[in-house]
Amino acid sequence: MEKHRCGWCLSSELYKSYHDHEWGVPVKDDATIFEFLILETFQAGLSWITILNKRQNFRKAFDNFDYKKIAAYNQQKIDSLLQDAGIIRNKLKIKATISNAHAFMEVQAQFGSFSNYIWEFVDHTPIKNSFNNYKEMPATTEISDRLSKDLKSRGFKFVGSTVVYAHMQATGMVNDHEITCFRYHEV
Repeated sequence: MEKHRCGWCLSSELYKSYHDHEWGVPVKDDATIFEFLILETFQAGLSWITILNKRQNFRKAFDNFDYKKIAAYNQQKIDSLLQDAGIIRNKLKIKATISNAHAFMEVQAQFGSFSNYIWEFVDHTPIKNSFNNYKEMPATTEISDRLSKDLKSRGFKFVGSTVVYAHMQATGMVNDHEITCFRYHEV
């Protein structure tokens, strides 16, 4: 018998796998948090499945999401990324990724880790919502508004409240699995 999953992930096996193994699982590791931050940045204005389909290309192009290496990217590297058909070739998003790597490390230096900083917005405990249907989920919340504003004040780019809320969902800061989804009680 097929497990009941959230309705948003049913269109492809890649979506189902991402839903079943990653989405909504609390992430405290800075490297993984940064990876999702990059992917959410590039997703802005696009579908998540587009990003998932290109995820391995992003890993290769962006040095496995190593923020220390990304912070050191020069114009030659930017030019090569703009020629890479395997990723989203958006100059503003590429430059934002580099500046976000710098801002990420500044937050790490101030708070001990980026995880310490970002999880403080939910008192280090995932918020467990109760939605019957994914279409009921908000695109933003008061917390994502505050976090977005704070990230922007620290120099982050492409971190509007909608992007931030999607990041919170992906990294398990909020559990937005539908209440009938098999993952709802697992994460």
